[in-house]
Amino acid sequence: MGVAASFSISLISHGELWGLVACHNYSPKFIDYKAREASKLIGQILSPALEYRIGEEENDKFGLLNQSVNTLIKYVEKESDIVSALTANAVTINDVCSGSGAVLVFDNKITSIGLTPNNDEVKEIVKWVINNTQDMLFYTHRFPAIYPAAEKYSNIGSGLFACILSRELSEMILFFKPEQKQSIIWGGNPEKAVEVASDGSLQLSPRKSFDKWTEIVRYSSAKWNQGEIAALINLREQVIYQITRKANEIRQLNERLKLAYEELDTFSFTVSHDLRTPLSSIKSYAELLLFTNENLDDNARKILERINACADKMALLIKEILNYSSYTRNEIKLEKVNMKQLIEDVVTDINESLKPQNLEFVIGETPDIFGDVVMIGQVFANLVNNAVKYSSRAQNASVKVEGYVSGNETIYTVTDNGIGIDIKYHNRVFELFKRMDNVKDFEGTGVGLAIVKRIMEKHKGRVWFESQLDKGTVFYVSFKNDSIG
Repeated sequence: MGVAASFSISLISHGELWGLVACHNYSPKFIDYKAREASKLIGQILSPALEYRIGEEENDKFGLLNQSVNTLIKYVEKESDIVSALTANAVTINDVCSGSGAVLVFDNKITSIGLTPNNDEVKEIVKWVINNTQDMLFYTHRFPAIYPAAEKYSNIGSGLFACILSRELSEMILFFKPEQKQSIIWGGNPEKAVEVASDGSLQLSPRKSFDKWTEIVRYSSAKWNQGEIAALINLREQVIYQITRKANEIRQLNERLKLAYEELDTFSFTVSHDLRTPLSSIKSYAELLLFTNENLDDNARKILERINACADKMALLIKEILNYSSYTRNEIKLEKVNMKQLIEDVVTDINESLKPQNLEFVIGETPDIFGDVVMIGQVFANLVNNAVKYSSRAQNASVKVEGYVSGNETIYTVTDNGIGIDIKYHNRVFELFKRMDNVKDFEGTGVGLAIVKRIMEKHKGRVWFESQLDKGTVFYVSFKNDSIG
């Protein structure tokens, strides 16, 4: 270049070299002490001004991004579902930084917004972050350099910012930045700092400053600026606070639920002991008057028979309430259930108690399930009993029970061709003590299906139905296969 003298002034920002004021001269030039000190002063004045200007820019960016954080937290405060609050509104976690996409891994769910790796790749990233980082925050603009598997999705995920919410549960928010290819022009090959001489020795050599050497830098994204980092740190802290607050609310609700269960136990005891005794006395005195007093007229006899019938109905209702209470409180004992044997036993009991006439009973496939054998027996006893009862007046009464495996579930159906359920009652079928208008001529308390629903909830299963008035009903119960050993 023909430069005979050079002089530079360093510009420092936050303890790092930010840039240089470089001076060249084509002839030798001596810079005296006074000039050097003046130049040094210029650098010292410019450096803090530079820091201040950079800080202003970062504060402006943080202010804009933090508006999104504040909006998200308002969503979380209002909604019970944290996943929905952070990902399903007008403002989402993807608005908190200038990335290509964001992923929320929470409550065993992966929710993605924007351009992100697929779920299997996200699971591997989560595992890598948990195993290879110590802090609750991790970020890099060259993710494929430290995690080679990220090269295949570097176009959307060369930059990674991980906000860890819980290490124990592997819950976190991931932010991705796309690859930003760069062409760096060097004054010669930067890797070629020495040359081999004819005698084999290594000699320093100029890099031919006027011969340009271009390097394409891949697998790198734009850096995470301080405004983004501050906004994401604030987001993590606010989300963790809201999770903790909601956990405390759940704990308080559990305490209230515990008290409610204790009150229910007291109620059950009262029903069992304090109501049954006077009810038995009423029934006994009515029967005594009915069978020992020969002077009663027909009207008096009808009244006493009605008292007996009401006492029997009341006793049945008390029994059903106690059953419902016990299934609410009892813990389930999981074991593999022989469904073929269980259903055959249920059918035998119903045939002996109801003695149905002109009924075709069909048992199809009966794959085994995993659950509490006593509670499962109660589910099918209630469903089959209802099917037989409500189809008893059909010309060719038919009830069918069968099961099949569908994905990770085993689903059983109980089908009848009975009176069906009016569509206006479809949303009330599983409510306690709810009976339809068209079943008033049939015996029942309105507790059986409520018990079925409660038992299925304790098994983390599902129950639903399809029905048409005067054409019949199909009840479905679905059990998870995950626990089958």
